[in-house]
Amino acid sequence: MIASLDHLVLTTARLDDCIRFYTEVLGMKVETFAAGRIALKFGHQKINLHQAGKEFEPKAKTPTPGALDLCFIAHGPLDEVIRHLEQYQIKIELGPVPRTGAEFPLRSIYIRDPDLNLIEISERAE
Repeated sequence: MIASLDHLVLTTARLDDCIRFYTEVLGMKVETFAAGRIALKFGHQKINLHQAGKEFEPKAKTPTPGALDLCFIAHGPLDEVIRHLEQYQIKIELGPVPRTGAEFPLRSIYIRDPDLNLIEISERAE
């Protein structure tokens, strides 16, 4: 019944820091839509942003900054991602470690965004 994920919603308590992290550090593009709403675009997906306390309706029952655990597949080698993150002084909490992805084995690292959401960045494991 379901073909793919179009978008998800991230609730942030730190809107400017969140935008800066996902654009500058992770390379996503900002899109403004529907009278000032903000999304972060990458590939064929996007993350819509809701500022905590100012969420758009309808919304999750309990929108909470820092409650997400997301996994992204990197465009290039994970070792290049690690070097890039070092330039921004982003702490790697774990990894690289082997993981199981939706379609193939992964080699992953784990970091935190400004709201402390857990962000997994992966490459296809050889």
